[in-house]
Amino acid sequence: MSDHERRSSKPGRESKVAQLIRKYELEPLGEELEHLWTREADRWSLRALADRFNRELLRTAMREAGMADLDGEAANYYRLLTDDDVTPGDRVEAVRWLERAGVDVERLREEFVSYQAVRTYLKTYRNAEYERSEEDRVGREAESIRRFAARTEAIVQDKITRLHRQGYLEIGSPTVTVQVQVYCSECDSQYSVDRLLDTGQCACTTTQ
Repeated sequence: MSDHERRSSKPGRESKVAQLIRKYELEPLGEELEHLWTREADRWSLRALADRFNRELLRTAMREAGMADLDGEAANYYRLLTDDDVTPGDRVEAVRWLERAGVDVERLREEFVSYQAVRTYLKTYRNAEYERSEEDRVGREAESIRRFAARTEAIVQDKITRLHRQGYLEIGSPTVTVQVQVYCSECDSQYSVDRLLDTGQCACTTTQ
């Protein structure tokens, strides 16, 4: 069922997410949000879905202003506008860049949605259900760890790129990667987070 058909069959006020999807013709994004929230493996949290939706709003605003989304610039601008770890100076600079390019940042911020708005859209507007079990605990924690690693990677990438562009670093094309490792001092073993969570135990515990 399309979002138009869902909207026509539901009386009352239209959800904010549904309004924005209709306004910017983002119907495929609504289906994507539902899929990411309800699929069996690697389900996305509501907060991650809200970030996904808001990044697409920013990308759309940039396209309307004639800006090109090169090398994930929309994702980086979204981080600069919303991340708690961003300095006030960096945030102001990002706002100025966007406004000079023709993006209405104030309107954009007002249109950004919360995870509660995404939940309302999925449950009330799309009739989606997200059933959790105790077995999902490891998966949720793994997702949280990946988000922290990705955020660290994005922050370091931004800093390195800035230093490179300003001539403080001499390097061809810097790319930052963050890999989280878990070390066991009992048996001197080391694992990636994904491997440890998949196996559920260290080598030294299998011999006990």
